[in-house]
Amino acid sequence: MLAFTLKRFLQLIPVFIGATLLVYFLVFATPGDPISALSGGKPMTPAVESALRAQYNLDQPFWVQYGLYLKNLVTLDLGMSFSGQEVRDLLARAFPVTARLAVMALAIEAVFGIFFGVIAGMRKGKAFDSTLLILSLIVIAIPTFVLGFVLQFVVGVKLEWAKPTVSGGATWGELILPAVVLGLVSFAYVLRLTRTSIIENKHADYVRTATAKGLSRGRVINVHILRNSLIPVVTFLGADLGSLMGGAIVTEGIFNVPGVGNLLYRAILKGETPTVVAVVGVLVIVFVLANLIVDMLYALLDPRIRYA
Repeated sequence: MLAFTLKRFLQLIPVFIGATLLVYFLVFATPGDPISALSGGKPMTPAVESALRAQYNLDQPFWVQYGLYLKNLVTLDLGMSFSGQEVRDLLARAFPVTARLAVMALAIEAVFGIFFGVIAGMRKGKAFDSTLLILSLIVIAIPTFVLGFVLQFVVGVKLEWAKPTVSGGATWGELILPAVVLGLVSFAYVLRLTRTSIIENKHADYVRTATAKGLSRGRVINVHILRNSLIPVVTFLGADLGSLMGGAIVTEGIFNVPGVGNLLYRAILKGETPTVVAVVGVLVIVFVLANLIVDMLYALLDPRIRYA
């Protein structure tokens, strides 16, 4: 198991380098001068402009800038924002909020998606199965910002079941409604993926053998069908964790969540290149680690991978 994990970790190193290189190049190639954005478009003296370019390494060639960026990212020296604050401090305040939001959204989509997906898969063609398929299609078709504003108005303003906006403290209770919005679309995908996988596996030879041996229906479903059906679902959930961390910009904007998405959105608007590349770099690390955890879960779910 240790050798398997080490092998997967080494394979993710070139993935991390390639992803950060692509992100840094796209930010580097973005039109506009970040120093001009820093000054608000107002003219500055050549001495001040030269000092600012040297401070943010903008006077260096691309490969030198990228090398310094990688070095700083590994040593957790994320530089300074244009407002004079440490990017590391900004992330330290915003990252835990987005992490709580992403974990809550992931729990919602995983628990409810797998639960209803198993029921739909075991009752293929029944009224419950058809209803779930229709509802999941509706959820997928509705854009996130529309879903967010509707739930915010109905649940937060009209029914007053939850706060319509999140305070600076961003408690677990305040994040429930944004987590529901963030996790609903992925919930629909998890439901449909689990249903399809259950339908494929419930007619497999090993399931018929287990039934013929006299095992209870619950044991056949939980041990034989569900365990093998979860492999593609775990793949989706692992990839989705990184997407939830980086894709929370719309949801955090609607509910005024002081998280990474909000920080990244404000940095993009202000043209703060150091903040943008630092935040995106951290999100790449999260995505890579999430996929490493998925690979480890493969070995737990499928003994063939573990023993190989």
